[in-house]
Amino acid sequence: MGSVVIPIPDGDQGFTHDLKQEKKFQVSLSPVISFVQKNRDTIRKAIHAIKVGIALVLVSLVYFVDTLYEEVGDDNAMWAIMTVVVIFEFHAGATLSKGLSRGIGTVLGGGLGYLAAVLGQQVGGIGNPFVVGVSVFIFGGAATYARLNPNIKKRYDYGVMIFILTFNLVSVSGLREENVIEIARERLVMIVLGFAICICTSLFVFPMWASDELHDSMVSKFEGLASSIEGCIEEYFRLVNEKENQSVQPTASFRDCISVLNSKAKDESLVYFAKWEPWHGRFRLSHPWEKYQKIGEVLRELAAIILSLKGSLNSPEEPLQALRESIKEPCEAAGSALAWTLREFGESIMKMRRCQPGVFIVPKLKLVRQELSQVMCPFNLGKLDNAEGFAVASFVFTLMGVVEKLEDLSKEVEELGELAGFQG
Repeated sequence: MGSVVIPIPDGDQGFTHDLKQEKKFQVSLSPVISFVQKNRDTIRKAIHAIKVGIALVLVSLVYFVDTLYEEVGDDNAMWAIMTVVVIFEFHAGATLSKGLSRGIGTVLGGGLGYLAAVLGQQVGGIGNPFVVGVSVFIFGGAATYARLNPNIKKRYDYGVMIFILTFNLVSVSGLREENVIEIARERLVMIVLGFAICICTSLFVFPMWASDELHDSMVSKFEGLASSIEGCIEEYFRLVNEKENQSVQPTASFRDCISVLNSKAKDESLVYFAKWEPWHGRFRLSHPWEKYQKIGEVLRELAAIILSLKGSLNSPEEPLQALRESIKEPCEAAGSALAWTLREFGESIMKMRRCQPGVFIVPKLKLVRQELSQVMCPFNLGKLDNAEGFAVASFVFTLMGVVEKLEDLSKEVEELGELAGFQG
């Protein structure tokens, strides 16, 4: 058989040179990556501001181009700019939702307002303002009453407000103008133009997806709660002299728990906006966003339980130290298992894969529950005769409550994987 001679550089100089170049390239990029990660929110806000500026420049072409300005006129061109200013939101789903609400409100309000104006003109004379006034009273009052409904106000408040505004403008304009239908048509065209510019800019120029933010924030909640559990366990079993040392910083931080507890309104908004967004990336049109909201509710309940552990950290240390040492090993093992479970759930959602909690996680949680129950047996046999013993028992029972809530959470995560079609 023939042989092939492969030239090898002396001293591996070529390989070393390439390695140095790659290392230099990585080092040069590391400050940029670090800056982007630290200032991610600021950069996103700056991008949104730039996008709004682009949309305003595009819609202002109606004024800049003489041909377009002469065609639509000053009064009508203003509506395109107003539409961009009013409906352009940070998230693409919010812009789409608000734009469609404005469009539906404008069409319904303009159509009914035109009918009221035509009816008033048919009556004529003193009956014209009477008919228009009664129509404004009935439709304006009915729409305002509908806005007071919590469900309508939560989702359709802007559309109803636009309906009231458009209905009044169109119907009252019929008292002084004869070509009401022409005015309504031109204004509707300008509103559609502003809406189209907003949607194109929002969806195609560095889009800010509410679905991505909801997905990422959900994952970060799991990591934050896991860190809170680990910090609380570590702080609870630290030695007394370490706690009295002012130079030693406390390891338990409940900021993540408080953040999770205060996330309900934000989660509901992101879920609503995500439903409006088109198919993009990993998320289909039928993605089960309601399940994210349900998982968020369970996480808030879990955060409240973890936050209740804060009272155990403020108990008198010296009388409790001996009792704490007797439960230290099983409680630390339980805390590690609980933190691992939370991170496993978060990683499965982040990577969109099935974690199969019934096979691996639930049996481990049941084992943790059994170990904590065994920890309580000595106390049940007579050591709970003082306040210190009750404080330790309360701490263990709270950990058992965390285990129970994680079992509920495992069911929700498993259902999310099934509904969303996560890969196994």
